[in-house]
Amino acid sequence: MIAYTTLGTNNMDRALAFYDALLGEVGGQRAVEVPGVVLYAGSEGTPLFCVAEPWNKEDATVGNGSMIGLAAESAEAVDKLYKRAIELGATDEGPPGPRQRGELSFYAGYFRDPDGNKLSFFHM
Repeated sequence: MIAYTTLGTNNMDRALAFYDALLGEVGGQRAVEVPGVVLYAGSEGTPLFCVAEPWNKEDATVGNGSMIGLAAESAEAVDKLYKRAIELGATDEGPPGPRQRGELSFYAGYFRDPDGNKLSFFHM
C-alpha cells in the first residue's frame, strides 16, 4: 500500500551521510537522485524512502506524533540498528526493548535523525 515515505531535511549532505550509512545496514541504497531529492530502495517491491529539501524552500520541520517504523529481522537486529543510528548522530527517543500496547506485542528502539525526524526499528 505504501509507495514511498519522505522526510524533509535542512542539510542534505548531513542527511545523506546519515541515511547512506544507516540504510546501508539493511540493504538500502540510493536509487534515484535529482536536485534536492534522493530516493532509497531496498529489496524489489518494497516501498521507497525519500530524503528531500522542501519544495517550497521553507524550513523542513518535524511533525509531532509522526514517526516512521523500519522493519528489522530480529530483536538483535533492532539493538544493532538502533546503536548504529546513535553512533551516526541520532538522539535517543526510547532505547530498544519489548513494548506492549493492548494486545500488540513487539520489540522496538526509537530515535530522532539529525533533523529531528522520529523513527524506530521494530520487530514483531
